[in-house]
Amino acid sequence: MSFLPFESGLSPIGGSTCPRGTALLTNSLLNKGTAFTERERDALGLRGLLPPRVFTLEEQVERVLGNLRRKESPLEKYIFLTTLQNRNETLFYRVMQDHTEEMLPLIYTPTVGQACLEYGAIFRRPRGLYISIRERGRVSEILRHWPLHDVRIIVVTDGERILGLGDLGALGMGIPVGKLSLYTACAGLHPAYGLPITLDVGTDNAALRADPHYLGLCQPRVRGTAYDEFVAEFVAAVRSVFPRALLQWEDFGNTNAFRLLQQNRAHVCSFNDDIQGTAAVAGLLASLKETGGKLVEQRLLFLGAGEAGTGIADLYVAAATSAGLSESDARARCWFVDSEGLVVQNRPGRPLAHHKLPYAHAHAPLRTLAEAVEALHPTVLIGVSGQPATFTAPILRRMAELNPRPVIFALSNPTSQAECTAEQAYRETDGRVLFASGSPFPPVTFGGRTYTPGQGNNVYIFPGVGYGALACGAREITDAMFLAAARRLAELVTPEDLALGRIYPSLTRIREVSLELAIAVVAEAKRSGLATIELPADPRAELIARRFEAVYRDYV
Repeated sequence: MSFLPFESGLSPIGGSTCPRGTALLTNSLLNKGTAFTERERDALGLRGLLPPRVFTLEEQVERVLGNLRRKESPLEKYIFLTTLQNRNETLFYRVMQDHTEEMLPLIYTPTVGQACLEYGAIFRRPRGLYISIRERGRVSEILRHWPLHDVRIIVVTDGERILGLGDLGALGMGIPVGKLSLYTACAGLHPAYGLPITLDVGTDNAALRADPHYLGLCQPRVRGTAYDEFVAEFVAAVRSVFPRALLQWEDFGNTNAFRLLQQNRAHVCSFNDDIQGTAAVAGLLASLKETGGKLVEQRLLFLGAGEAGTGIADLYVAAATSAGLSESDARARCWFVDSEGLVVQNRPGRPLAHHKLPYAHAHAPLRTLAEAVEALHPTVLIGVSGQPATFTAPILRRMAELNPRPVIFALSNPTSQAECTAEQAYRETDGRVLFASGSPFPPVTFGGRTYTPGQGNNVYIFPGVGYGALACGAREITDAMFLAAARRLAELVTPEDLALGRIYPSLTRIREVSLELAIAVVAEAKRSGLATIELPADPRAELIARRFEAVYRDYV
C-alpha cells in the first residue's frame, strides 16, 4: 500500500476533473480565492465570482496576518484562523508554516482549551464526523458519509478528559481538529488524509447538559457494556471503511484510555498520544546535557497519576532499562502523588486504579506533595495534575536546595492549569531550574539573564511518529518507536537552545524535527519487522518528497 501525496489528479476528492464555479470556491482543499489566475477564472467558470485583482499567495499571507493581528483576543484569532482553514487550506497552512511560533498557540494549546469551552457558542461550520451512541448499528454508514475516501489518520475523542478541563463531551471536537492541523503544519501530512471524529456518548458535566448552546447529547455518559460495544463497532467500522487509517485515541478518561489502547493496538494501527506520545522523556534526556547526571540516577516525582503521568513513567522505564537498570529498579525511581497523597502499597482508602499499581512502592503514606518532596528528594518534579499553582514557592525552593540544577516540568494544559509559571520557577530557584511547560510561557528575565522556557508538548512527538508510521506502513506503533522518537528529539536540542534555558528545539524548526523523528520511527519499524512498505535505506529524500507543501498548483 502506497502513501503518496495527491499528485495524480487535480482533486483530492477523486478523479482528475477539477470542480468549477462556486463548487470550486467552496472546496477548502482546492480553493485559491483571489489567487486564481486570469486563465483559471475563464477556464473554471470563476469570472465574476471573484474581485478582479489577482493576488499572489505571499500577498494573501500578508493580508491574513494584518487582519489576524488586529484581533484583540486569542479566541477571536482562533475563530479567524479556523474560518480561514474552512475556506482555503493552502493559505491557512502557509500562514502556519511561515509563522509557526505565533500560530501554534492560537490553533492549539493554550487557546484551543478556551475554544473547546465555548465550542457551542462559536460554532460556525462542522468539521469532521460526530458519531453519537444513538447511531449504534450504523457507524460504518456514517463513516461512508465522509467525502474523502483515502483517510490515513483518524484522531478520535469521546470528550471525557479534554486537556485539564475535564468532561466537555461533544465540545471536545476542537482537539481532534487541532491535532490534525498540527499533523499537516508540523509534519507535512496532506490535510485530505485526516479525519477528526467525536464519539458522543453523553456528558457527566451537568452545566453543559443545561446549556442551551450545547451541541451534543444532553444525557449522562453511557458506560459499561453499551459503551464498549459502541467503541468496538467504531473500531471495526474504521478497519472496514478506512483500512489504511492510523487511529489516534485522544483525551479519553482514565477509566477507558488504557483499556482501549491495550485492546486495540495489536490489531489496528493505533496509539494514545496522552499515554505514549510524551515529549517529557525527551526533555529529561536533554536536561542531562546540562545537569551532567545519568538517566538511571534520576528520581522522578509526579503530581498527577493519570494517563499522562504513567505514560511518561512507562517511557522512562523503557529508556532506563535499555540503559542498564532492571525494570523493577527503573519503576522504583518513579513516584506519584495523586488526589489522596503518595501512591504507595497498602494505602488506606479506595483501591488503587490498575495503571497506578506498578508504581505503588513500599513507603509510609504521605498526604501532600511537599511531604513527598521532603521524603523522596526527587531530581525531577513533573506536574500532570491539571491543578494550577500546586508547585508552590516553598516546594520550588526545596527542589533548588536538593539539586544544583532542578528539573521541573509543569505540563498541565492549558496555561491556566499549569502547576506553576515559568517566572515562578526561575525566581524561586535563583535561575537554576531546567523548566518546561505544556503550553507556552513568555521569556523570563531574572538575574540579568533572559530565559526562553521550553514547551514539553507532544506537538514535538506525535506528528513525526504518525508520519513515519504511515510512510512505512507500520502494522503497529510500539513503545520502542516512541522511545526512538524521544531520543532523537533530545539529540536535536542544540547548545544554543540550552544556552537560552530551552531543553526543546525552537518551534521554528518543527518541520525539521518531525522529519527526523519520522526517520527514526521508520528505522525502528524496519528493525522490529513491522514495516510493510519498503523505503530506501536513507528515506529522508522520500519523506520530504511526500510532504504537503502549502503552495498553489496550476489548474490550467
